[in-house]
Formats: sequence, C-alpha cells, structure tokens
Amino acid sequence: MASYNRVVLVGNMTRDPEIRHIPSGLAVADIGLAVNDRRKTQTGEWIDEATFVDITLWGRQAEIAQEYTKKGSSILVEGRLKLDTWESEGQKRSKLKVVGERIVLLGTGGGSGRSAEGGGTAGYSQQSSYSRPAQSNRAPQPPQDEYDYPSESGDVPF
Repeated sequence: MASYNRVVLVGNMTRDPEIRHIPSGLAVADIGLAVNDRRKTQTGEWIDEATFVDITLWGRQAEIAQEYTKKGSSILVEGRLKLDTWESEGQKRSKLKVVGERIVLLGTGGGSGRSAEGGGTAGYSQQSSYSRPAQSNRAPQPPQDEYDYPSESGDVPF
C-alpha cells in the first residue's frame, strides 16, 4: 500500500523558539504555529478560525529558527506528521505533531524583504511577498541524475 506524508504550513509563530541540544550536540527546537482559516458561514458572515500546531525542528533548521525568528514571525514550514504517544498517570496519551524539515522565513508587512542567504541560513530567504518565477519558452528538461529512466519502447520497471 502506498503512503505519502507531507505537510506545508504558513502561519505566525505563537512563541519564541525553545531550543535544546541532545547529548550528541544536535540542536532541537520546539515552536508553535498559528495557521488561520477564513470561511463564510451559512448566514454570509466571515469567520476566522485558528489552528495551533506544534512543530519540532532539528539541526540547522532549529538553529535558524532560534537565530532569526521570534513570537509573531511569519514562516513557512515543510515537513511530515508524527504521532507521539506516552503514558501519564496510568492513561495513554497521544499528540499529532509536525517534524519540520525545512523552514522559510517570510517577511511581515513592514519587513525589509532582504535575503538572508548571505547570513548562513543555508539558502533560506526572508521574503516580503511572493514573486512568480520568470517564464521560459523552453520545454521542461528531465532531471539529470543517475536514475535509469524507461526507454521509449514502453518498458516499465515495475
């Protein structure tokens, strides 16, 4: 059976990053993210609903969060869902969390919009707004990797 576990969230941080280091020295940060959803009720009025998500970041992503973000920062997080389970006072407990694998710092309305790439953020930039990539008239090219693609004769490797 096939499965796919990807999450992409954009929201505002609900607290400053809480960073710690495991015995190997790897950084781990816990952050909270508020993701807003706006919908129209049957009566025609708009209501905003916030969903609060706990996110764990590891390694350089944790360090970036501690260095460049704070409560209220707008960020994009890409990662995967993980179910944590434990027992407390004889009762089984569980919580669905996101393990963040990549973060992108988004500027606020009054943000500078400058790129943070030169500051050692591993290619993540601070953006004040979305910009569409330049259009090209060239046809898309297949990725140049070592994967052995099926031949034109219709051979399928599975």
